[in-house]
Amino acid sequence: MKTDNSSSRIEQDLRRRAAALAPGAALPSVRALMRDMGVGPATVQRALRQLAREGVLESFPGRGTFVAAPPALATGGDTLWQTLALGPARTGAADLLALSELPPAGAFPLHAGYLPPELRATSLLDVAAARALRQPGVWDRVPATGSAALRRWFAISIGCPEHEVIVCPGTQPALAAAFQALAAPASPVLMESPTYLGALLAARAAGLVPVPVPTDGDGVRPEPLAAALRESGARLLYLQPTHANPTGASLAPARRAAVMELARRHGLFILEDDWARDFSLAAAPPPLAADDPHGHVILLRSLTKCAAPGLRVGALRAKGAAFERLRAARVAVDFFVPAPLQETALNLLTAPSWPRHLRRLQAALRARRDALAAALRQTLGEACLDRLPTGGLHLWLRLPPEADDEAVTRAAARRQVLVSPGRAWFPAEPTEPRLRLSFAAVDPADAPTVADRIAEALREA
Repeated sequence: MKTDNSSSRIEQDLRRRAAALAPGAALPSVRALMRDMGVGPATVQRALRQLAREGVLESFPGRGTFVAAPPALATGGDTLWQTLALGPARTGAADLLALSELPPAGAFPLHAGYLPPELRATSLLDVAAARALRQPGVWDRVPATGSAALRRWFAISIGCPEHEVIVCPGTQPALAAAFQALAAPASPVLMESPTYLGALLAARAAGLVPVPVPTDGDGVRPEPLAAALRESGARLLYLQPTHANPTGASLAPARRAAVMELARRHGLFILEDDWARDFSLAAAPPPLAADDPHGHVILLRSLTKCAAPGLRVGALRAKGAAFERLRAARVAVDFFVPAPLQETALNLLTAPSWPRHLRRLQAALRARRDALAAALRQTLGEACLDRLPTGGLHLWLRLPPEADDEAVTRAAARRQVLVSPGRAWFPAEPTEPRLRLSFAAVDPADAPTVADRIAEALREA
């Protein structure tokens, strides 16, 4: 908590300095800023990176950091006053926005979190949407918790009663609603380190303070989790037990039992993000929610990832007072998910072609995972990958200890390979330099080319 407050204070100070200087003016060195502000180098550098992402500053290795020129304004007005009026950015959305940008033609979009066009269920969605639009009353209002038929489908797939399901417009709004409903502003929220960038963004936007909990190849570590619970007093844990994004790790069976015991002992809510179940390339364990009669686990499922980006449909499962809080939070945002989207999703999921699509998708993902992992290990060495994930969409690439992940990201982009720097996925300081790569985006025939370009970027950076 102290680190976040210190970072905000330094960012605000640097904004004031930048606003008082002309575009192109140099800021003092990091060493001088450390001395003036009484903080360490990591805090200063984090603030400088954030302001560079927002376009307030520009950094040039070997030269220094300078005040960025304001963008040209068609109206001729001056909006620089807004920088001071708005204060520091509270969400750090720049990294998530970078992931959502459409890639240029010819690039390999390994930064993306969605399936490439050739693996999506586009033709099936076309048929499902056409059927949905012929339904009587499809443009009418629907219940805030979702249509009865779609709630029933989610309930069967999750293994819970229909009345425990709330249909949501995709994962990100569901996360936002859950963080707002389950914890008060300024409360701590425990999060795996590293963890999903979108969850970090949603938690901070809700005013929560992420508290990192270490992970390894078997998922979150129970001993540090117990210590974090005692020291922070947190009542909410965000967890990806199955094929975590970005690491690909799944929670080991013994740790599942330990995590649930901690939840019962401490009165802890677990927000279980089960985003990758349809991307399992081996037998996946049931969700934590399947063994939770007392309502500790709030489960999140989504159809967007396994179908297409435009099918913004997902579901939350909860019990008791948590369900009522989530329903109220959802209504406060957008009332309900439009009926055409819900009917399209239902037609897609109940068609005989849907299981066949998932089988073909899983076979294609296995081939792409194996090809890219083999090419990277051949080019960069076996140690570049800790593990071959048994599901999900991503490889968690280890860089040499002296590497700068953001510099490697920029060098790779110049070679038309778009990747995500690892530091963005950590709730606090990164433990080592990493890159997150989406193996789903790479045709097996292109894997050696991609690996060679990443190796070239690493040498340049």
